[in-house]
Amino acid sequence: MVAPERRRPREIDGKGKTVRELLAGRKYSRSEYQREYKWQAKQVAELVSDLSAKFLETYEPEHERSAVAEYGHYFLGSIILSDKDGEKFIIDGQQRLTTLTLLLIYLQHQLHHAEKRSEETEEQGKLAEQRGQLAELIFSLTYGSRSFNLNIEERTACMEALYTGRDFVAHDAPESVVNILARYSDIDDSFPDELKNKALPYFVDWLIQCVHLVEITAYSDGDAYTIFETMNDRGLSLTPADMLKGYLLASITNADDRVEAGKVWKERISALTNLGKDEDADGIKSWLRSQYAETIRERKRGATPEDFDLIGTEFHRWVREHEDRVGLRKNSDFVRFIKRDFAFYGHWHEQLRKAANTFNPELECVYFNAEHNFTLQYPVLLSPLQVQDSEETILRKVRVAAAFLDILIHRRIWNWHAIDYSTMQYAMFIVMRDIRGKSPGQLAEHLRQRLDADEESFLTNPSFSLHGMNGRQIHRLLARMADFVETCSGMPSHYVDYAKRGGKDGLEIEHIWANHAERHEDEFAHPSEFADYRNRIGGLLLLPKAFNAAYGDLPYEKKLTQYDSQNLLARSLHENAYVLNPGFLRFIERSGLPFRAHSEFRKADLDDRQELYIQLAEHIWNPDRLIHEAEGES
Repeated sequence: MVAPERRRPREIDGKGKTVRELLAGRKYSRSEYQREYKWQAKQVAELVSDLSAKFLETYEPEHERSAVAEYGHYFLGSIILSDKDGEKFIIDGQQRLTTLTLLLIYLQHQLHHAEKRSEETEEQGKLAEQRGQLAELIFSLTYGSRSFNLNIEERTACMEALYTGRDFVAHDAPESVVNILARYSDIDDSFPDELKNKALPYFVDWLIQCVHLVEITAYSDGDAYTIFETMNDRGLSLTPADMLKGYLLASITNADDRVEAGKVWKERISALTNLGKDEDADGIKSWLRSQYAETIRERKRGATPEDFDLIGTEFHRWVREHEDRVGLRKNSDFVRFIKRDFAFYGHWHEQLRKAANTFNPELECVYFNAEHNFTLQYPVLLSPLQVQDSEETILRKVRVAAAFLDILIHRRIWNWHAIDYSTMQYAMFIVMRDIRGKSPGQLAEHLRQRLDADEESFLTNPSFSLHGMNGRQIHRLLARMADFVETCSGMPSHYVDYAKRGGKDGLEIEHIWANHAERHEDEFAHPSEFADYRNRIGGLLLLPKAFNAAYGDLPYEKKLTQYDSQNLLARSLHENAYVLNPGFLRFIERSGLPFRAHSEFRKADLDDRQELYIQLAEHIWNPDRLIHEAEGES
């Protein structure tokens, strides 16, 4: 008699693992039922902000790296796997693992930059070793071929390009691939500068050793999906929004009032959630922070969370513990809080998020700020709004505050300062606290004074240029400049088209000088001096990729004729732009900007063009805009 086949008993394993334990030498496949990679810029920015904030709670520059073992730990959530004969399929957690892998690749590149900057051999060796340690978490190497630990075939070429630093054209690529490229850029945008220098190897150590996930493994798809359903359907934990709703409605003693307030709450929450995941919570946070936060945690070891921070993590509890500040004392207060206040601020948060997603000339600066992933703008823009304001007054206030942020962001970019959430959080808290309830005129005057007190402008960095980390920002700057010149010359706006990067229909940054130092030996003693000068913004344009492929390597004189068929900022190099072009000529006369044609493009020409761009930036991001917006002028 043949013995029955022995089968592994049905069981479920749940184990806490560090990032290193989860990824080192392990392979994960995506279940065929898994959705595409869906995370958006907001989720990535929040993750980077949460991780960096937790790390910086404990980090001190004088610490030895071994001290990281005693730093505070961070729980990143759970993943659910189905183990089929040793092959691990992701049932839940793909979004987290994908983003984590992108962050590890990004940190790999940052360590490489740090290694090149270091002048100490020992330090270089340690950074190289740490890069090797991260590589084990990203891929394995077999006969010289990389196999990524998150093993999803359609993503391999994209991940390979990100890891090696090569360009990748995502035209006709699957949704996940397009999203992965965008989210990697978002990591670049949101990663704090304060973690890129001495703190970098400490942060990497902390991330892989002190950040934990729970790995839940079942040995059949059926069991794995049962776990997934149980965690996400049956007994689903209430969200902070649910708990705030329950507390507020339970405090309304009149049954009719409670029903009416419940309807308003449901309508507002539905409108917010239709915008995307977690938008209801984000809207509530923006509202409460904009109107009620009076304190914020100090950025030092041992500091405790304050209003701004607590609203961000547990707003339901914060409201309950601050009833007097919020004005919740009797039945009518709770009704007012939902039917008037939440209805008003929830509606305008929704309108701001829509303006951030779709270009609207009436609220264009909201869109511009969102392109830089500046999520802090929403509580700032809500801060001066009052429920009794007319729609015209509200729009004026929003335009003033958004224009202020637009100017501030671009001044910082021009002067090579970070604009990430962690860096800007404290300053934006001060702004939102100080502008509450101000009229459009008061708001413009206050924010104008803040800009005037700023010691930096576009004039303070006359050598502003393209470098390895600011390509996306330079692209947007050039798109704004090109669009501004054209719209001020009476042409329609093409900003949305100009801001597209790469792909079939997008534009690329074009160097006016081809990368041939030998052509400029009479003006530059060394190729490195030429390279630095070549990257100055005055030597850059935005042009279609096909143009760059066809003409980019040619000398300036042979490209000049082709520039005449491109956007007006590029055309302005050619003498034809100044002939039979009355709109452009009137703009030059009104603005006084030093536009001129360049029949050749030598060092002095690039200097002139650099000065033109600086003055153009001062013109576009002029603080006088705030006064005009307050007065309702275009």
